[in-house]
Amino acid sequence: MHRERQGHAVLLRTRRGMSRTVLAGLVGKSPSWVKQVEGGQLQMPKLPMVLRIAEALRVQDLSELMGEQSVPTALFAGPGHARLPQVRAAIDAYPFVADHEAPSAAYMEARLVRTWRARHSSPNHRDVIGSLLPELIRDAQLGVRQSETAAERRGAQALLSQTYSLCQFFIAYQPDASLLWRVVERGMVAALESEDPHTLGVAAWLAAQAHRDSGPGHFEAADAVTLETLRYLEPLLPEAGDDVLAIAGALHFEAGSTAGCCGSLRTGLTSTGGTSTGWGSPDEHGPNQAAAALGPRGALMTALQAEDCLDYTPNARSVSLARRRTARLVADWGHPELAGDAALLASELATNALRHGCLRGRLFRVRVVLNARLCVSRSAIPAASGCRILACPPTWSSAGAGFCSSVPWPTGGGPSCGPSARRCGPSGL
Repeated sequence: MHRERQGHAVLLRTRRGMSRTVLAGLVGKSPSWVKQVEGGQLQMPKLPMVLRIAEALRVQDLSELMGEQSVPTALFAGPGHARLPQVRAAIDAYPFVADHEAPSAAYMEARLVRTWRARHSSPNHRDVIGSLLPELIRDAQLGVRQSETAAERRGAQALLSQTYSLCQFFIAYQPDASLLWRVVERGMVAALESEDPHTLGVAAWLAAQAHRDSGPGHFEAADAVTLETLRYLEPLLPEAGDDVLAIAGALHFEAGSTAGCCGSLRTGLTSTGGTSTGWGSPDEHGPNQAAAALGPRGALMTALQAEDCLDYTPNARSVSLARRRTARLVADWGHPELAGDAALLASELATNALRHGCLRGRLFRVRVVLNARLCVSRSAIPAASGCRILACPPTWSSAGAGFCSSVPWPTGGGPSCGPSARRCGPSGL
């Protein structure tokens, strides 16, 4: 690269808080190769390699990397699934003329339950739900059209919104952003029409994630959706069921995550009073299963001890590292009986990160949290500038669940690969 290009490459890498070793791993080269390219000892790489470097550095415009005229490039969104065309056709179709009677609401609800369970139990969840979604979408749309009373129509709208929520899990990280946003907006509109708190909360939860994953320009929109929905749900919580309490907690977590991406510190706290000991089993057919829960039901665990965050570059070795590290953490935190289940969960999350979506070749995060109720493990893509996870003080977990936010790393810091990436543990920061 020319001198100007060398400076751009080094500046972008250091802004990301990324070492040469990490960048080399993301583009499939050695650290010495990266050093020689940055130093001008090697000629400018070919276009495919330049695009891989731009993707690894989260460069939206090649002029930032090349120092020449603007050449916009979309970040890699993963290959389209083989069943994406059928799902797209079902979403784009409008059933103006009904050629058959819509299934009953009870039957549709049972189908949704089975589809959610199939998604959670399958290692190749896109294959499973991709085969079921087209017919499910058509029947849900037909149910709304054939509703006769206001109550029936609200119930049908709730089922349609839940179908779109399931659909969003299939479409996410596939190369059709406009289709994703149609699903997000239709799901939110149907949820508002249903007037069902849980359905509305799930639609808002997914809409906030879609906004946040779209980049810094959408962070305020994600925050607005989350906070408005929480304000709507707040007066309903004292008499709410487990499903509404669960989605309210998920929205608090999303609010903290969005604040962290924005560079501000906010901690959401779900105040559940004495209801945490009375919660039943997790929602096995809803999106809440995406962040799986481990632990005894009906009894509080010890107060919140810590949160741990690990960053990996997806490869076969990192799956094993995530599994062993998670088991050791949970055992160290005083719950060895949960170590096996936590390790299996971490392995599943890491494997899915390796196989699906846009996580190939990028850092992904396995986050382990122990609070007053349960041990939660989930995977996520770090924020554009990297993020550091803060441990919640034990006093925050006396009667509910604490949700941690994230803040950008200081200049020069950043995620590293492997088990050394631990940010905080039982002893705090």
